[in-house]
Amino acid sequence: MMKHYTYSFNTHQPMADVFAHLLDVRRWWSGLYEEKITGSSQQLNDEFSFAAGAGIHESRQRLIELVPDVRIVWLVTMSKLTFLSDPTEWEGTRIRFDLSASGGGTHVTFVHEGLVPQLPCYDQCSNAWEQYLRKLEDSLNNK
Repeated sequence: MMKHYTYSFNTHQPMADVFAHLLDVRRWWSGLYEEKITGSSQQLNDEFSFAAGAGIHESRQRLIELVPDVRIVWLVTMSKLTFLSDPTEWEGTRIRFDLSASGGGTHVTFVHEGLVPQLPCYDQCSNAWEQYLRKLEDSLNNK
């Protein structure tokens, strides 16, 4: 069984507030590597593009699953990770948030389905995800 990259945390924020925060990708997937996010991610089939580090990472995501206050899933439809021998490594992977009630707040689980330890980008990509997700966790817990 493959072990997809996963990160979980708890926040005192209500599920609806966390869900709205996550749908606005500019609020959590930015601020570390000179990122540019274009497009939208509010309704099913919305697409947004992410670019970071002067062409080092470019990707396009389509919102493919949306369960209000519970789950958000984006499909990576294009990736150009120029630091890899296969820059399309993320294509076809899924970026997912699952929310559940926890002690009056919300338990957040992030999974990048397809980002597994066997991939060349796993170490770099999982380290970057951890930085973004810690920043997200801090911003939700300091509201």
